[in-house]
Amino acid sequence: MTTTRLDYAAARKAMLDSQLRTSGVNDAFVLERMGVVPREDFVPETAKATAYMDRAIRLEDGGFLPAPLFHGAMLAEARPTLTDRVLVVDAGSGYLPALVGPLVEKIDTIAPEKAASGGKRGEYTLVLVDGAIEHVPAPLAKLVAEGGRIVTGMVERGVTRLATGRKSGKALALLPLAEMGIPRLGAFDRPQSWSF
Repeated sequence: MTTTRLDYAAARKAMLDSQLRTSGVNDAFVLERMGVVPREDFVPETAKATAYMDRAIRLEDGGFLPAPLFHGAMLAEARPTLTDRVLVVDAGSGYLPALVGPLVEKIDTIAPEKAASGGKRGEYTLVLVDGAIEHVPAPLAKLVAEGGRIVTGMVERGVTRLATGRKSGKALALLPLAEMGIPRLGAFDRPQSWSF
């Protein structure tokens, strides 16, 4: 059985109506971007028929494409502008950069491992992390410009939430917002330590 483009268009509309709008994601720019960027182009061939389900999809490289609600809520919280210089910590799908690219002045992407270890330079007014992290490591925090913001998933005691933060001086703390299912990015796990 083959799925046609028309089926994908209907699935995209259903995603907007039954996943985003019903969860309070009603920003026109978010609905427009998520309504035109084809999620099926960012998943393996075997997952195309389920590209619009309300759960994460495993990618061939072991990463994940998070559920649509995460991306919709993330964009609504981030409110990217044409003056933003954006860094996307991309978990491998390329979907989030495709959503954000036309909305901003400049967009760069980086793999989670490089973002966690300091493999990039620059000052970004907006950093988007395409997954849930335990903490913002110093190399990633350094990439956020003064007054810049970060929107990410956050994992705490096994619970994942959408989170946001703003850089002030050297401080960059995350504020948890809505609880939702978000794939964990292991590159941002805190180092294990012994406690007695």
